[in-house]
Amino acid sequence: MSSTLAVGVAGATGYAGQELLRLAARHPSVTVTAAMGSGSAEGVRRLPALARIWDGDVTPLSLDRLAAETRAVFLTLPDAVAAEVGPDLVARGVRVFDLSGTFRLRDAAERRHWYPATPDMDEPVVYGLTEHCREALPDARLVACPGCYPTAALLALRPLRDAGLLDDGGDVIIDAKSGISGAGKKPTERTHFSECHGSVAAYGVLAHRHGAEIEQELGRPVTFTPHLVPLDRGILETIYVRTRPGASAAQVADTLEQAYADAPFVRLTGDALPEIKHVTHTNLCDIGWKLDAASRRLVLVACLDNLVKGAAGQAIQNLNVAFGLGEATGLS
Repeated sequence: MSSTLAVGVAGATGYAGQELLRLAARHPSVTVTAAMGSGSAEGVRRLPALARIWDGDVTPLSLDRLAAETRAVFLTLPDAVAAEVGPDLVARGVRVFDLSGTFRLRDAAERRHWYPATPDMDEPVVYGLTEHCREALPDARLVACPGCYPTAALLALRPLRDAGLLDDGGDVIIDAKSGISGAGKKPTERTHFSECHGSVAAYGVLAHRHGAEIEQELGRPVTFTPHLVPLDRGILETIYVRTRPGASAAQVADTLEQAYADAPFVRLTGDALPEIKHVTHTNLCDIGWKLDAASRRLVLVACLDNLVKGAAGQAIQNLNVAFGLGEATGLS
C-alpha cells in the first residue's frame, strides 16, 4: 500500500466527485486517503452507491488534512471554493487537478468576467486536455481539467486547426447536447423532472462560459449553443465548419488519424457517426465526420460521457501522465 499514490477528492459527494471515487478506488496505483465534502461545516457521510467499491467516509473539508495525507488532490468544488483551496494546496506542495472552471481561462479580463473569484496565479496552470498537453503534465503543479463541452469540441477541432485545414474566415458552429448530470447535483427548476422529461431546451445562448474556453484554445470565435436533453449522462456535439480551399476528405481523415494514433481514448469513426450510447460509462471520445468537398462544408460529430471523459476520467488520465503511470491505468 505504501508504494501507491495517496490522493484526495474534495467535493466527493457530487456527480463528478463520486465518479472520481469510483475510478480511484479501482486504480491499481492509487490509494484514496481523503474524501471530503465541499465545506468545513458538512457532516460525515457515506455513499451507498459506492458500497463495496469504496466504503470510506466523506468528511468535512480540511486543507490541513489534505496537505498532510495526500500527494495529489482532485477538486470538484464550487468555483469560489476551488479558487481559495487550489492555490493553498499548491503552496503546501500538493499537486492539484481542478475540475471546476476556476483556473481554465488565461486572459485576466475573461477570468474576471466568467470566474470573478479566481485569484491572480504565480503558479503556471496547465490546461489539461490530455491528448494535447502530455509534455507539460509531468512538471505541472496545478492542472485545470477542461470542461465537458470543450473536451469534445477541442478533440474534434484542434488537429484540423493545427494542420491549417479550417477556413480562416469561416464560422465555427457547435451545437451541443448534454444529459442532465452535466448541470450538477444541486436541483434547479431547469433540471426538475417535470421540466426536462420529454423535452429538449437550449440554454446559455451566446452566454455560456464554455464558449470562452473553446475560443481560447482554438484562437478564433465560435458560436456555441448547448442544449439540455432528458438523459442522465452523455454529450453529443454536432460541429459545422468550412475547410480551406482544396482540402480533401483524405486530408481530414489523415490529420485526425495522425493526431490520435497513440491516443488510447479517442476513437475515430469516419462517416459512421457516433452516438452517446457508445461512450457512456467510458473514458472514450468518439469522433466522426462528413465532408462535402464542393461546398467545403465539414460536419463533425463528437460524443463522450460528461462525467468520465468530460470530468473524472480525464482527471485520472491527467494524473496518470503527470506521475509517469500508464495513461490508461485504472480507466480501461
